Amino acid sequence: MTGNTQEGHAGVVGMWVTADGHIRQELRADGRYDEARGNRRSAYTGRYKVTGSHIDYLDDSGFTATGDIRDGVLYHEHLVLYREEKQA
Repeated sequence: MTGNTQEGHAGVVGMWVTADGHIRQELRADGRYDEARGNRRSAYTGRYKVTGSHIDYLDDSGFTATGDIRDGVLYHEHLVLYREEKQA
């Protein structure tokens, strides 16, 4: 993954969480992500690139993953994440 394409990031930027709240993935506007698991903050960090509704992830440790957003739900490998609504 080369470059930092900002196209499409605006539609995915924010916090995404599993239904049980155990996994929290923050997709940032700068093309970086930070994923927490349980009490483990920054369990996974890296870059992401959006192409249409598809997301390619490149973790800082070198592994890759993919995800797709369908009907407002992020399907990331075996995970299902929902956009966290901001508190008023």
